[in-house]
Amino acid sequence: MKACSRGRCVSVVTLYLVLLSALVKSASEFDPYKVLGVSKSSSLADIKKVYKQLAKEWHPDKNKNPEAEDMFIKITKSYEVLSNEEKRANYDRYGQVDENQQYGQPQQGYRHFHNGFYFDESFFHFPFNNKGNRDPADSKYTLHYNQYVSEVVPDSFRRPYLIKITSDWCFSCIHIEPVWKETVQELEALGVGIGVVDVGYERRLANHLGAHRTPSILGVINGKATFFHYAVVREHLKQFVEDLLPQRLVEKVTDRNDEEFLNSWHEQNKPHVLLFDQVPVVPLLFKLTAFAFKDYLEFGYVDQGLSETANLLRQFNINTYAPTMLVFKENTDKPADIIQAKGMKKQIIDEFISNNKFLLAPRLVNQKLFDELCPVKQFHRRRKYCVLLITGEEESFTAGNKAFLSLASSNTKEVLRFTYVYQRQQQSLCETLLKSRDIAPPQVVILERRNAAGKALYKPVTGGWNGSEEDKRKLLEELELLQKDPSILNYDATLPELNNELASMFLIQWIYTAYDYLIQIRDDLLHNNWREMMPLLSLIFSALFILFGTVIIQAFSDSGEDKQSKPKAKDAAKSENGSPSTAGTSSRPPKKNFVEVTELTDITYTSNLVKLRPGHINVVLVLTDASKNVLLSKFAKEVYSFTGSLTLHFSFLNVDKHSEWMDALLEVAPEALAADGDEDEASHRADYTGYVLALNGHKKYLCLFRPVYTGEDLDAKSSEEEGGAGGGRSRSGSREEQHHRKAVPRSRSTSTLQIHHKLDRLGLWMERLMEGTLPRYYIPAWPSLEKITTNK
Repeated sequence: MKACSRGRCVSVVTLYLVLLSALVKSASEFDPYKVLGVSKSSSLADIKKVYKQLAKEWHPDKNKNPEAEDMFIKITKSYEVLSNEEKRANYDRYGQVDENQQYGQPQQGYRHFHNGFYFDESFFHFPFNNKGNRDPADSKYTLHYNQYVSEVVPDSFRRPYLIKITSDWCFSCIHIEPVWKETVQELEALGVGIGVVDVGYERRLANHLGAHRTPSILGVINGKATFFHYAVVREHLKQFVEDLLPQRLVEKVTDRNDEEFLNSWHEQNKPHVLLFDQVPVVPLLFKLTAFAFKDYLEFGYVDQGLSETANLLRQFNINTYAPTMLVFKENTDKPADIIQAKGMKKQIIDEFISNNKFLLAPRLVNQKLFDELCPVKQFHRRRKYCVLLITGEEESFTAGNKAFLSLASSNTKEVLRFTYVYQRQQQSLCETLLKSRDIAPPQVVILERRNAAGKALYKPVTGGWNGSEEDKRKLLEELELLQKDPSILNYDATLPELNNELASMFLIQWIYTAYDYLIQIRDDLLHNNWREMMPLLSLIFSALFILFGTVIIQAFSDSGEDKQSKPKAKDAAKSENGSPSTAGTSSRPPKKNFVEVTELTDITYTSNLVKLRPGHINVVLVLTDASKNVLLSKFAKEVYSFTGSLTLHFSFLNVDKHSEWMDALLEVAPEALAADGDEDEASHRADYTGYVLALNGHKKYLCLFRPVYTGEDLDAKSSEEEGGAGGGRSRSGSREEQHHRKAVPRSRSTSTLQIHHKLDRLGLWMERLMEGTLPRYYIPAWPSLEKITTNK
């Protein structure tokens, strides 16, 4: 091994110390009060309010800032410290936020280095979830794909699972680790399943769950995965697990509905459990127990603090100092079993419930219940005999059914199980057991199942069953003889599978399932789980486009045809002369029913042109005092459909006052008038009436509209002929020609009509302006608009 040179060693040591100082500095600068922006005297309610606002603002799913994730982690960590009284007091006293460090003690783990510096020995020991140094706590809960499919999914129908998605070199995973460990320790004791998936080694399982980022936390219940979208705080995780559970697990019971709740045992064929406690909210442990045993029992909760439960407390003599759990079976006046203890543990509750899963004489309603009540014989010492009453639902069978229940209540032998069936509901089973025998219900049959294929040995009790004392005596004698000699079951048969009497509830179950899926879709949309929702959203929007797109287009098309079929007389005249309709030329509908046009003067010149905002254009109409009213009215009609644009402004310039400004503007942009190739005429032009300028004050360019007369009067035609090939501009000639024309007598209406038609093509020009296809003429600077030209 080669020794390093002195310079290289010094460089390595220097780099190490720089990194160490940065780490120590960043750790010392963490101040939860500064992160949340609260003072040390702030109350818990104020801190919680600020935390919710900041968490919503900096959530990585909503804030695309690269620093959002780190800031969100700091906000969550700060809230964890300040929301816990013990942690907050520790930070206020010692400035420490490390939970594992003893309060008031200096930080441990530092060693001497070159007799003058100290460093943390764990500096180069990164606590990432790498394979060689994985957290033992996480290793205990590690899940694989096959294990998830074969174990977790089936078990999720009995208890919810909380699963963390992590990976190697995941910095955020380290920040949530303390909260995760604390929450797992609490929830696992309540019966929640825990799992950890390492994306680096279980990519298949992560894709199956739809987890595309780390860290992620999701819950699995009834085989369905739901993602956790909130800040990783213990209270949020507990609430998330509670929200996974169905909403109809536990019924609130008071003096008003207690009889209805307890007396439903016959209809539901289940025992009923009542928990008495002083907290207003149903404990999570009781909800988890109700979910685990939902197929066997119905659960109710009694809040001892309510005045509406006082009669229940007196009726069952409930001790209010400790939680009490009662199980009711066929007798609703007296509980079949009771347990009372402070701080009930899951193991105690599970054992208590498991011992009371069935009624004393339950009715066989499906094959699953039959298999549990009358299991197949496995060993000689574990034989189970079923005492089966075949009866009916009519009132005439009530006395016999009550007598059978009374006999079942006195049974103390574990090898015997009393059950009954309704002949009308289970005809196949009853016909098999009563076949070729002149026996009619009610009838008691003693049977033993021999294998899973349905083979059973049985014997009907002679004399039928009416519930008399004689019938009871015969049945007890047969049962005592059976204990001594099992061979008395001298009949055999292959039993058919029982009908599922609960299948009629399929519609209700389907409605509940559909409701749960709708809730899940809503949550996914609210929390932007787009990777999973994109295929569904794409399908929905494609279907909507196909269904309504054509209809909407056709509706607009029909509307356009109707408008064209009934044009106004004035619009028809414009159409014949080539004037376009301005309806629908703007992509944004007008906001007002008028056009706001301001005069361009030396006062408004700076704000409306020189200092006009970038991207904005001022459309300026050039007019005279004589043509002002006519041109402004025509101008407003032509540009009205474009007033919806936020970047267009409309003004007018009186050339009688500011003709020198027009001369100066076109002098610095001579190509604007020379674009037609008629430079000589452009140089002598003095009549700017009807010109329209589109001025971009920021970029210093203009677009020019030259008036075009499209009327049919003779003066207009001669004017166009005099204009020659220059086309597109009204030809007013020189000042002498103007004076000569004034001398020619003509009516006022003819002159007004000619001026009015100068703006006929302004609508098309505005469309090209919005499209950006007009030629632009750039100028070095805008001329001044201070002088007022003397009217001649």
